[in-house]
Amino acid sequence: MALAIHFDHALASGRLRSQADLARAGQVTRARLSQIMNLCNLAPDLQEELLFLKPYFNGRAPITERQIRPIAAEPNWDKQRRRFKKLTGSAGRSDQE
Repeated sequence: MALAIHFDHALASGRLRSQADLARAGQVTRARLSQIMNLCNLAPDLQEELLFLKPYFNGRAPITERQIRPIAAEPNWDKQRRRFKKLTGSAGRSDQE
């Protein structure tokens, strides 16, 4: 999520002119860049939730970008929130203990 926000700011500020330029600068394919940038379509509160997930050090990530893709593709933020809640279950913000 942080990378998507960083890339979005690079485009908005004019530092880089296109997603193709971003992909080259980030050394990723344009397809992968699109996947990352689509995270910006998430409702702002869901973006924040992702940014504040508890860090993990061993094993699998509690939520993966691949799991978030279909949620980010949903244009309705209320539906996104319902799907995200169903996905996350016990995963949550680092300040919720």
